[in-house]
Amino acid sequence: MKKHATSKRERMKKGIYLLPNLFTTGSLFCGFYSIIASMKGEYWYAAVPILIAFVLDGLDGRIARMTNTTSKFGSEYDSLSDLVAFGVAPAILTYTWALSTFGKWGWLAAFLFVFCGALRLARFNVQIGLIDSKVFNGLPIPGAAAVVATGVLLFYYLGGKGTFNNLSILIIVVALSLLMISSIKYYSFKDLNFFSRKPFMSFVLIVFIMIIVIAEPQIMMFTFAFGYSLSGPTWMIMKVGKRLYTELKSKGIRFQMDRLLKK
Repeated sequence: MKKHATSKRERMKKGIYLLPNLFTTGSLFCGFYSIIASMKGEYWYAAVPILIAFVLDGLDGRIARMTNTTSKFGSEYDSLSDLVAFGVAPAILTYTWALSTFGKWGWLAAFLFVFCGALRLARFNVQIGLIDSKVFNGLPIPGAAAVVATGVLLFYYLGGKGTFNNLSILIIVVALSLLMISSIKYYSFKDLNFFSRKPFMSFVLIVFIMIIVIAEPQIMMFTFAFGYSLSGPTWMIMKVGKRLYTELKSKGIRFQMDRLLKK
């Protein structure tokens, strides 16, 4: 017992890894800044930090794995940061920008986004190692936040001003919330290896996509974010349709065989 307590104290004295946790702190700061900007009615400035947090959140995990500095502390800190940057910040942004006019339904929809985001993060933490790392179980909370942030940027890019009081935003927020806690599978991109050899056309395609994004960043970022949120349901429908087609085809073949045997 004494030996176990001593080893635990020794682990505590080792401290934390600075580099990946600095990126996590940057993501947390972006989420907090977004909340402040939303409260001041500066919605464009509230949306941009969420996207910056999206990039930082992707970097902290990769840096931790590349430098072999992963830790339980870093994992827990990352989840808390994600809840602020991708749960609370987008919810407040959508409420102040578009949902406040719907009264209690507006703030309840915003709360639902935070609630489902928290459940999504908690479920992700307990399912690490239990499901295939190539897929996410439910829409990732950064993906849902990206739809909100890019939607705000697209609104102002298309000439919008002030708030956007439209029922479609309420429906989208509720749909994103439910997708986060669903069991629909989403591609995780974790098996992508940019350091290995790729076909020549893959390089050309990536450069072509980068050119389009640079030319029309607001439109393309929203297209990618919204398209990814729909990719899970689309993938599921295609799999179910393929399975039904296979079953119907198999039954059709058996039916034809029975007819031949009866003859």
